[in-house]
Amino acid sequence: MSLLVRVAEVTEETPEIRTLRLVREDGAPFTPYEAGAHIDVTGPTGVLRQYSLCSPPDDPSSLLIAVKREPQSRGGSVALHEVGPGDRLKIGKPRNLLSLAEDADRHVLVAGGIGITPLLSMAYRLYAGGAEFELHYFARSREEAAFVALLENRIEFRDRVRLHLGVPSAEQPALFSEMAAGLTPADHAYTCGPQGFMEQVASVFAPVIGQDHVHIEHFVATEADTSGDRAFTVELDTGEAFEIPADRSILSVLEENGIEVFKSCEEGICGSCVNGHFVLPVGGQEFAPLAAIEMSPVAAR
Repeated sequence: MSLLVRVAEVTEETPEIRTLRLVREDGAPFTPYEAGAHIDVTGPTGVLRQYSLCSPPDDPSSLLIAVKREPQSRGGSVALHEVGPGDRLKIGKPRNLLSLAEDADRHVLVAGGIGITPLLSMAYRLYAGGAEFELHYFARSREEAAFVALLENRIEFRDRVRLHLGVPSAEQPALFSEMAAGLTPADHAYTCGPQGFMEQVASVFAPVIGQDHVHIEHFVATEADTSGDRAFTVELDTGEAFEIPADRSILSVLEENGIEVFKSCEEGICGSCVNGHFVLPVGGQEFAPLAAIEMSPVAAR
């Protein structure tokens, strides 16, 4: 189900990152969303992409997204860098694959580049709830860092924010170790950013607080090893069955046979396939959801 929204405000955060403040076209308030959530956004070219929400989750007046212009864009981010106030977009309902651990003693948020977006909404939520947390933001330079003025001067929890600008990749693990020092298995860490950055964060924090207490938000699907793939049969709850060749996806075969499947990014990132009603044998278990095969990268979050 899509919702028509209007661009109320555009802010050029950096030469490559702009924020769009969205309001409902019908003037109604938004329902509060869960911190860390993202939405589908369909731009002027009809291309649908997912963007994390970075506004206070309990602010009903508007939603804020940050869009980074991607050099290899197929029309999504480039189109959103051309819209202006008054333009209309379609968005989907907020979905969350990066949730806060409500029972954590302390929360450490570690963002790299545009990865600040979902963690900013989480910081708003933690501050509103009186939780113990700190937000670390890494960027290549001040000029390439979004929200710097907000984080340094205007945000209520600026004393919880640590900016790390221009720190070489080789020096970042030492800073991660400093952040992890003093943490316990009762604490949780959250990270979003480039793949290598998140892997470094996880490698430092996991031995201290536990692998399951390190939460990761992916931008792109991790590359899967398909060398051991084999053909199998997928059975729908309607009783129909389809043979899936080793070099094909479930989604492509079902669509080829006229089966309508709700999907979004088709990369295993957004999670829109997680609630599919398909069952299939996998890994020695009698049945598993479609997500177990088609959308496996989601499990890494």
